Amino acid sequence: MGEYKPPFHMTDRITNLVAAISEQIGRITVLSHGKLNPHLRKENRIRTIHSSLAIEQNSLSLEQVTAILDGKRILGNPNEIREVKNAYDTYELMLSLNPNSVKDLLKAHRVMMEGLIPENGTFRSGGVGIFDGDIVVHMAPPAKFVPMQIQELFDWYKESEMHPLIKSAIFHYEFEFIHPFADGNGRIGRMWHSLLLGKWNELFYWLPVEELIRSRQQDYYDALGKSDKEADSYYFVELILEIILATLEETVVVGEN
Repeated sequence: MGEYKPPFHMTDRITNLVAAISEQIGRITVLSHGKLNPHLRKENRIRTIHSSLAIEQNSLSLEQVTAILDGKRILGNPNEIREVKNAYDTYELMLSLNPNSVKDLLKAHRVMMEGLIPENGTFRSGGVGIFDGDIVVHMAPPAKFVPMQIQELFDWYKESEMHPLIKSAIFHYEFEFIHPFADGNGRIGRMWHSLLLGKWNELFYWLPVEELIRSRQQDYYDALGKSDKEADSYYFVELILEIILATLEETVVVGEN
């Protein structure tokens, strides 16, 4: 492995969360015989898209998003409607994407941001930051370093022997730290996290983790800010694992009912 190593230290909390998540996955696998039914998969996909876009200030309701994806016409902001259609098309690509391919990352971004920004499918050429309202949570590295930093991150993930639950959360944090695109970093980062986990366990292709991220949106931004300030992503990793566990627990309840 090269010299690149994301700043992170292991905590007892992370160890316990990984154990609890693994236990919940086992329960869901038994209840569902290893597969989510097609109706639940579609419903979860719609919830995922609605929540991921709502985090980015898309004002369309879950009912409106459902109608759009059912091919119905709705009254709404044309850009917001396009965001929904683009997100659906991108998530539909998921099973064919290679999570270790930077080329596939650019392909996903091209589809996600088609018709929304000029720089879709290419790394940014200018400076960007993460904002929580009007407050700058993080200023991203200069654009000239982005291709190298993303390649190093992908190489690190591929070669790391960490548990996928942990290293995918670190990847998510580092991706948002680099903020490689002019726009769409949040929705692509969250989707790529699901892709990385889906390659480990297919359940994660269909799990609406974004819905709970949205319900803990302030915690999400706070964890990004804390990890940034401390130069250690464990804050963010703990939060993401808490959210994954809560999502799995809700899925088990649905399964048992």
